[in-house]
This record gives sequence, structure tokens and C-alpha cells, in this order.
Amino acid sequence: MKKIIYSLIGLFLANESFSQGCVAVRHMSCAATNSLTSSEYFKQKNAQWQVNMGYRYFRSYKHFVGDEEQKHRVEQGTEVINLSHALDLGISYQPNARLSLGVNLPIQYNDRSSLYEHYGNAVSGNPDQKRFHTKSQGIGDVRISATYWMINPYKLPKFNFAIGGGLKLPTGNYHVTDAFHKLNKEKQDYTIVKPVDQSIQLGDGGVGFSLETQGYWQIAKTTTAYLNGFYLFNPKETNGVVRSPEATTIDLVTGTFSVADQFAARAGVSQTFANYFSVMLGGRAEGVPAIDAIGGSSGFRRPGYIISVEPGVAFMKGKFSATATVPYALYRNRTRSYSDRLDPLGVRHGDAAFADYLVSVNISRWF
Repeated sequence: MKKIIYSLIGLFLANESFSQGCVAVRHMSCAATNSLTSSEYFKQKNAQWQVNMGYRYFRSYKHFVGDEEQKHRVEQGTEVINLSHALDLGISYQPNARLSLGVNLPIQYNDRSSLYEHYGNAVSGNPDQKRFHTKSQGIGDVRISATYWMINPYKLPKFNFAIGGGLKLPTGNYHVTDAFHKLNKEKQDYTIVKPVDQSIQLGDGGVGFSLETQGYWQIAKTTTAYLNGFYLFNPKETNGVVRSPEATTIDLVTGTFSVADQFAARAGVSQTFANYFSVMLGGRAEGVPAIDAIGGSSGFRRPGYIISVEPGVAFMKGKFSATATVPYALYRNRTRSYSDRLDPLGVRHGDAAFADYLVSVNISRWF
């Protein structure tokens, strides 16, 4: 029974997805490397390979300033809507029972619709309240990582914790452009081509490194507790992409895209009801800090965080595993950015749109 619990929890922890709307948390996953929380997996022979595929979807549209929802945006139809689909492809290799090495590649499709980026939100300038779309699609930032279990799994199979590290490479396009609609003085439509919003850029343009930890504890015969934490350090301050190249002047603080840190943490309990089926319930917190741990924090970013309840189910048969989770947001906060904090009056506070929930499905196969 315990091998089922550990295998499913390992797969669940592996599916660490980041994406919550206008808070530009990059699409990445630890799925290629963090699937070793299984006592059964530890017993496999060396040179064990695993392939993984994960899918994620969200729709963000609710605007927040701090933790206060700007409900009038939806009521007036001026909300920004981001639709995001991501496919994560991963492969990992286990040279021994405690070490795993892996590579993960995200493939993304994003659609963003708004009024303000085109004709504007005001009825005077946009009497028909027309909404237009911008898009991005392609590969994201590749992640190479390693995980090491601190306790010999053969000696203590019911409890273990791991530490890991990773390297994030700027393989995703961080200067995707699209056509934006404008009106001239004669109210005729024309378009300009410029970078799409930071929230749907495929990459951030910086080399980053991550530190992470995960652990599990079999607290009863069919019950296992789990935890997972992740922090991505992005030392580069900005990526040089000018947000509004059509502007006559460029803001020195927010005129280019920031290369921001990001974080995530999860904890919960899994209960097995059969030899192949488990139900999970946990909580998670994730987001983008206003101030990076290393390097400068200027440039444009929408910092904030989300706290969610995360139910899920898992299935395992043979060397195949699958999980599905639906984190549902309980608390959302668009915190004050670096540029907001420079306001001498202390009143500037930007907004961001968040999703209500995230759909995440993950499948793995061991070889």
C-alpha cells in the first residue's frame, strides 16, 4: 500500500506549476526531476528513466489592488482576460537511489484580450467598447535540475526529505510582438506592432537558478503527508525589452520588463482508498516578490501572491502514473511593486488580474 501512496505523492509534488494571470509567474515545472518520493521508485534499478508530460490551463480576469478586488472592472466589461495553455515535457535519469537529474521544456499558448491596450477603456474613446486580442505561442524557458534525498531510503522508507537545485535558461522568447489596434484623429483603425504584455511573454530573458526542498511522511498505513518549496532567483534586473516603443519618452524605472524572482510552496495530505487510487487535499502559495533576493528590482513587474486550496486525485498502475489537481484561489494580493514604492506620496499601487482556479493534469511513465 505505501508504495502507491509514495508514488502518487511523488508525482503530485513533481507537478509544480506556476501561472496565475497578470502576475507574470513563468510557466515552469519541476516534473522532470522531483518524482522520487516513492519507496517503490527507490527500489528500482539504477539507470532508471522517467518521461513526464503535464498540461495546465487557467483563465484570469479578476483585478486586484492589494487584496481588494476591483469588481467594477468585470461589471463594466473593462477587465483584462488572459487564457493560458501550457504543455510541460520532461525527462529524468536516476544514477543512484538518492540522486535524480532532469530536464524540463514548457510549450505555451497564450491569448490576452483587453480594451485599454487598444482603443482604451473610456467610452469617449472607445464608444463600442471593442475588445482586441494579442497572442504568444512557442517554447518557454528550459529548466535543468537535480534532486538529492538526505536520508537513505532503504533505512527509513516512511520518511524522507530532499534538497535540490536547478538552472533556468532563457530559451523562451521574451520579446514576442503582436498588432495593437489604435484610432487616428478621424476615428479610423490602424495597428502598431509592439511587445505583448509581460504576462504572456514566453520567457523572461534571464539566466536563473533555483533552490527547492520536498518531503513526505507516512503518518498512517494509507495516509501520507507531503510538502514542497521552491524559489527561483533571477539576478538579471531587466531584459531590455521596451514596453511601449511608440511612446515619446521611456520611463527609466518601468519602461522595460523586469526579470523577477518567483516562489511556490505546497503542503497537504494524501489518502489511498485502493491499491491504485488516491485523493489529495492541500494548500499552496505562489507568486512574484516585489524585491528580488539578488540583483536589482527595477523594470516593469506586477508582484503579488495567491493562496489556494488544492484538491486532487491520483492513479497508478504498473509504471504509469497520472494526477489531476485544481487549485482554487482563497486569497489574492497584488502587492506594491518597486516602482510603486518610489511614489513620494505613498499612494501609487498598480493592479493585476488573477484566475479563480488552475487546472493541472500530469502523466508519467517509468522505464
